Amino acid sequence: MFVENIPKAVHAKLVTIGDDSALMEAAKLLTAGTDLVVVCDSDGIACGVVTKTDIVKQMSVCTGAACHCPVSTVMTRAIVVCREQDLLQDVSERMKARRLKNIPLVDGRNRPLAVLTARTVLSVLLGDLELEEAQLVDYVKGVGYR
Repeated sequence: MFVENIPKAVHAKLVTIGDDSALMEAAKLLTAGTDLVVVCDSDGIACGVVTKTDIVKQMSVCTGAACHCPVSTVMTRAIVVCREQDLLQDVSERMKARRLKNIPLVDGRNRPLAVLTARTVLSVLLGDLELEEAQLVDYVKGVGYR
């Protein structure tokens, strides 16, 4: 199954922020039940991500003005993304290898479209496996083949 075949309704809510925005703005977005904020440049192209871990890391060492830095100073720049033409199994393996709970879905120009969660990816893959198993059982039983 390809990523493009995942129903849009199961995508996690996409939350974006500008790379020049204040770190505190990202922190506010992350307290609203969001696990990942995609950081975009002025052209809307994904250039990083910020998680709660990034915020906590910065807050634990900041004093004074350092707590009011732009989000671009603490974001993860080497982001792992997926595209609609990627196989879902490959995305799952990429997430597992990097221990990611969320992965941004981007278009051909790296503009964010959605966020996929590990739970969504795994549940869709499990649903596919259950369908394949049911079809195999029907084949072995001869159901629909007589």
